[in-house]
Amino acid sequence: MDSILIVHGAGMDMRGKSMNHIYGPMTMEQYNENIQVYAQELGLNVDVFHSNIEGEIINKFYKAHDGDIKAALINPAGYTSGYPALLAAIKQVRFPTFEIHVSNPASRGAISGIASVCRGTISGCGIRGYYLGMLAAIDAIP
Repeated sequence: MDSILIVHGAGMDMRGKSMNHIYGPMTMEQYNENIQVYAQELGLNVDVFHSNIEGEIINKFYKAHDGDIKAALINPAGYTSGYPALLAAIKQVRFPTFEIHVSNPASRGAISGIASVCRGTISGCGIRGYYLGMLAAIDAIP
């Protein structure tokens, strides 16, 4: 069974607590429950990680590089743009990474820097974006 890394970036722990008009009422814990169900349906192991600290996320990517992770999904949230060290980490790991956004940041004028180093981006599909990202990850695993 292949393993993939799921990374929740800065502010994801506030989902369901604020800005529900943009991100919806689901909490990060509810995201994680759905992610686990999707992974089980698709026969994947997932390592779900969240941090509001950029360096911790970078370290997690580098640790995954040395482990058995085959692909990653990242919802960068507050790290969507302006974080060159995170971009470098994603670019350096041996596995493909897919950017996931439950909402559509472009509809609010945001331009993703993370997208430039990811295999693909899925935006605006709600929680199902993680499922679509897992399908893309499966297709990208050699």
